[in-house]
Parts: sequence; structure tokens; C-alpha cells
Amino acid sequence: MMPPQPESGPAKIIVHIDPDLEAIIPGFLANRHRDLATIEGCLKQGDLNTIRMLGHRMKGDGGGYGFDQISTIGDNLEQAVMTQDGPSIERQAAILKDFLSRVEVVYTR
Repeated sequence: MMPPQPESGPAKIIVHIDPDLEAIIPGFLANRHRDLATIEGCLKQGDLNTIRMLGHRMKGDGGGYGFDQISTIGDNLEQAVMTQDGPSIERQAAILKDFLSRVEVVYTR
């Protein structure tokens, strides 16, 4: 009999969040999923201003909720729009998608 195989696929990204934020974190992450869908649509339509605005908001909000990676992605998105770097915008959208698919919140003080 074969030993059980570990789950294939990328590893989870563990983020430690203060338990005081437990009630609002699911909504925060749901909003980032919505942002991602908006960014993907805006890329198809060439609406860079909306992407810049969303990146700016993520840059400001992420760290306050304990998601420094989201702040970094938001900053990178905003910078990429300002330099009109399409491939970088797409790369940051892919990084956000990957992060959201793998993030696992652990509530610890």
C-alpha cells in the first residue's frame, strides 16, 4: 500500500492577525477578491485609473488589517500604473490572485 501523498499545490501563506479583528477580516478579504475581479476587468478595458485607485487603497489598508503583502502589492500596482507598465500591472494582479488563493489567517495575539 502506498503512503498517503502530501497535497500537491502551492503552500499556504500563513498570516497572523489579532483576534480583535476576527469579525472584519472575512469582509476585508472578500473585498480584495472583488478588487481582483475589478482589476482583471479594467486590464481588459484599459482602465488604468481605476487600477491605480484600487492599488492606492490596498497600499493604505493592507497593513492596518495585518496584511503587509497586500499593502506591497497595492503599492506595486500603483507604481506600475503611474509608469504605464502593463506587464508589471498584470504581474501584480497575478501575485494578488495567488496570495488570495493561498492565504490562511491564524488569529493570535
